[in-house]
Amino acid sequence: MAFTDAKIRALKLGKKRSIEWGDDGLGIRVGEKRKSWVYMYRFNGKPRMMTLGAYPVMGVADANLKRSEAQKLLEDGFDPGSGLVAARKANREAMTVSELVEEYLEKWARPRKRSAKEDERMLRKDVIPAWGDRKAKDIKRRDILTLLDSILERGATTTANRTLAVIRKMFKFAVGRDILDASPCHDIHAPVPENQRDRILTDEEIRAFWLGLDNAGMTHGVRLALRLLLVTAQRKSEVVSAPKSEFDLNAKVWTIPADRAKNKLAHRIPLSPMALEIIHEAIAAAGDSPWLFPSPFKDKPIIPTAVDHALRKNLPKLGLENLCPHDLRRTAASLITGLGFNRLIVSKILNHVERGVTAVYDRHGYDDEKRMALDAWSRKLESIINGENMAKVIPFVKGA
Repeated sequence: MAFTDAKIRALKLGKKRSIEWGDDGLGIRVGEKRKSWVYMYRFNGKPRMMTLGAYPVMGVADANLKRSEAQKLLEDGFDPGSGLVAARKANREAMTVSELVEEYLEKWARPRKRSAKEDERMLRKDVIPAWGDRKAKDIKRRDILTLLDSILERGATTTANRTLAVIRKMFKFAVGRDILDASPCHDIHAPVPENQRDRILTDEEIRAFWLGLDNAGMTHGVRLALRLLLVTAQRKSEVVSAPKSEFDLNAKVWTIPADRAKNKLAHRIPLSPMALEIIHEAIAAAGDSPWLFPSPFKDKPIIPTAVDHALRKNLPKLGLENLCPHDLRRTAASLITGLGFNRLIVSKILNHVERGVTAVYDRHGYDDEKRMALDAWSRKLESIINGENMAKVIPFVKGA
């Protein structure tokens, strides 16, 4: 008989499994909970039966198409059932998104990325809850766009961009490991445009920031870390994760080893009087902890995002808007240049990577020049905080 939807719907589910046969070996198997399509055929003289799919997910037309594809394989000398079994076995063994996340973190992010913890946080917050049990191979562009839309709907525009970047890296890793044939992230653009920040605090804002921290709702460690960011012009991650052992208070030098520096280059920062004062206070507050800014919850340093959240939460109390920790580094660098120090010295303070042949041969540490610039910045900053006229505090420095 030829199957129709009406005929199939008329078949009643029951505890006793039965099969209604149609044309050319196509049948509908009726069980206690479901109906599914089967195909009966002979291969090498032996009877075989394969399941094509469940009804009504697979309709009558699709079932006939699958039967025709199986018959074509038979005509070509192949067993259609063995290919289907292999495909189903491969699907069962295919990696889930949760499994891919763990492999990406273990074999790529943690060994190579300083931001591995942030990658993990984003993947566990948004990706695993949405796709965790699904096969990684089944994730499509539409799934990614839907996930990004859900993040945007809660107002987390930057998080949406960052999450896309992590997803893109994870699927690229999967392709490189032969887990997937292709990445579903192809031609997906950042959900929102990001403009390069150029925020530099004015003298009045610097003073409001510094003095306002005394009454801000944050831990003392975060307060000191924010001040040290502005005084030293160093990266947030390198400041908040610093162990006490990196500081030589007698020599007045902070040495960031290569394995902690973002660019993998060891970096020496001469410590100005203001920096030394903050560090002494932080060491006293940290007690027996090996970290300069220990977390109040466990024997680890505070995490960089804690500084972001604390500053963002307290901006109204500080009387400031649109300020993030990196703006403090940019402000310090800009004002040091404004004091007359050339960009090479500022670049050395920031530990930026230099390009070109000259950089290869120039191994001068510039410690004296960096100390002169940071001491001058310390005096400038102190004058701003005290509301003094800078012209009376430090002369213009030229050609340093």
